[in-house]
Amino acid sequence: MKATLDWTAVSVFIFFLIIISAVAFMATRWKRGDLNLLEEWGLAGRRFGTIITWFLLGGDLFTAYTIIAVPALVYGTGAPGFFALPYSTVSFAFAYLTMPRLWAVCRKHHYVTAADFVRGRYGDHWLALAIAVTGILATVPYIALQLIGIQVSVGALGLSGNGWMGQLPLVIAFALLLGYTYTGGLRAPASIAFIKDVMIYIVVLAAIIWLPLRLGGYENIFHSAAAALGNRPNPASLVLRPGQYLPFSTLVLGSSLALFLYPHSITAVLSSSSAAVIKRNSALMPAYSLLLGMLALLGYGALAAGVSVSSSSYVVPALFVKIFPSWFAGFSFAAIAVGALVPAAIMSIAAASLFTRNICREYLWRDLSQREETRLAKLLSLLLSVAGLLFVLFLPTQYAINLQLLGGIWIVQTLPTVIFGLFTRWFISGALLAGWAAGMVAGTAMVISQKLTAVFPLHLAGVTLSSYAAVNALALNLAIAAAFTVLLNFLGGKSGRDETSLSDYDDSDRSIDLLSQPLIKEYPSSQLSK
Repeated sequence: MKATLDWTAVSVFIFFLIIISAVAFMATRWKRGDLNLLEEWGLAGRRFGTIITWFLLGGDLFTAYTIIAVPALVYGTGAPGFFALPYSTVSFAFAYLTMPRLWAVCRKHHYVTAADFVRGRYGDHWLALAIAVTGILATVPYIALQLIGIQVSVGALGLSGNGWMGQLPLVIAFALLLGYTYTGGLRAPASIAFIKDVMIYIVVLAAIIWLPLRLGGYENIFHSAAAALGNRPNPASLVLRPGQYLPFSTLVLGSSLALFLYPHSITAVLSSSSAAVIKRNSALMPAYSLLLGMLALLGYGALAAGVSVSSSSYVVPALFVKIFPSWFAGFSFAAIAVGALVPAAIMSIAAASLFTRNICREYLWRDLSQREETRLAKLLSLLLSVAGLLFVLFLPTQYAINLQLLGGIWIVQTLPTVIFGLFTRWFISGALLAGWAAGMVAGTAMVISQKLTAVFPLHLAGVTLSSYAAVNALALNLAIAAAFTVLLNFLGGKSGRDETSLSDYDDSDRSIDLLSQPLIKEYPSSQLSK
């Protein structure tokens, strides 16, 4: 996409970026705490209530790359691109059932990361290391994708060019990200998450209202989109075809399981002030699924508008340039840029916390003070963000996309350890580690064998079943973890010491663990006689 320089759009873009950056830098004074403590810098002291958590999770989960990628996928594939709509809804139900328990035990023991919980639950530092490394590997390319979102927005404004000068706007935005993340920690992205979400809602609502007015109504949009998809060398459709049912449903399942396993999602959850806040937000978050549905419609709008681009990443920017006046296009691109800065900050904080707590402190410097630990986490957040920037500057964009695809498959392999660990200690840590390793290798091999495609054809009893590689790998992971647990139990193996107790997982004032209660409650005879 080659865009001419539009100074009106550029001026609006710069104005909003300056305002938002100023708010982020002032975040150190908001809900003030000792930023020399990792719980304060990385989790904002676990003080966020329902409203702040709602916007923070929205800023965390619905990113600049989501804004760009969901319509682009619909533009390219038709109906399968709408998988984001059901998967996000299912993931919130998953969060309602699991995340309050994780918050409760992490609050009790001052855990900052999922790997902290695994270390305490299973008493196995190797299993905790596996969870930490998986989280970091899944997060760094995700940071790169957010920076690609900024790069696409800057390019649509006509600010891109050849050499370093062409990358200067991206580097400036990146420097702002580094600055406010280092100084304010999680408070910085939380302080601008509200602004970011409001801006994105305004842009998407304007687009879905303005598009049919420009293109003759939604009936004409769907008709034109269907014709455009059907006339391609590999025809697509507005509705799923029978052969797409299984890939679609497994993609929904795998993605919904992955969403709240990412380190940045867990960081946002653990920053909440109570388990009740998490439950309320799990019930309220489907409002963002509505936003995703609106976003997906932009893919059909771009088809109907005759948008033609060399890369699918430019579908949304090209559509905005085509249908919006220049000042609102500038506002829209500012919304996308802010939609990158918020999650990128949370991701860098989450990955840095994992690196500090579960690698550096565990294996390199065991006697770190709390102040030194936080200082190291701040430094690592800078280095991990720089790694994401280097992806964008020196490697083809497709590399980051491919690694993020693999990251989604990898992070699902942490589910048996993290999520099952919230409910049971039946699995032995060595068996979980074996299952994790098998799932990681199998999932990676499936994707590579299909030339970096997420759907893998399974050949079972003469029948070919195409399904999401992450789900296939997870099934293998669980089977091996269960089989090895049975075997190790028979041989007398066991996990390490569990430093948690049943009451630590109590996510309400009057919770009852049904598995630990007798079927019939026994009363003293004195009470029965009354």
